[in-house]
Amino acid sequence: MPEIIPNLHPLAVHFPIALISVSALFHVAALTTRGRPACAAHCSTLAHTTLWLGALAALPTVFFGWQAFNSVNHDETGHAAMLLHRTWALATLTLLVVLAGWNFWRSKVDAMPAWWFVGAVIGAWGMVATTAWHGGELVYRHGLGVLSLPAAE
Repeated sequence: MPEIIPNLHPLAVHFPIALISVSALFHVAALTTRGRPACAAHCSTLAHTTLWLGALAALPTVFFGWQAFNSVNHDETGHAAMLLHRTWALATLTLLVVLAGWNFWRSKVDAMPAWWFVGAVIGAWGMVATTAWHGGELVYRHGLGVLSLPAAE
């Protein structure tokens, strides 16, 4: 690995964040455009597909996060923050895999999502956002995974 990138987690992490965010948006759009079948079908297709891709993208992201967890230098405060981030990440991954698996098994690609499922996807998006927040705290508050800055003169 190049010295500036200690692991691949920062490279992979943005894909599930973006895909699940887009999925939640298109799940809501599919529900709100029910009166226009063509638009609703397109929104549903995008909602389902981005959910499946987001769950798939979360798998290597968590794997690379596990590698980062075991390789990044940190203090006790940083370790506590890492444990919190890891707990959120594993719970979020579990929910995403269950939702995407259920959706893939039960739905056609352009099927209209049920309101309760849209609520579950929005909840999963909230978990993704919370996990991302804690990951940002690791980098920007605790300085994990970054090179040290030179001392100011």
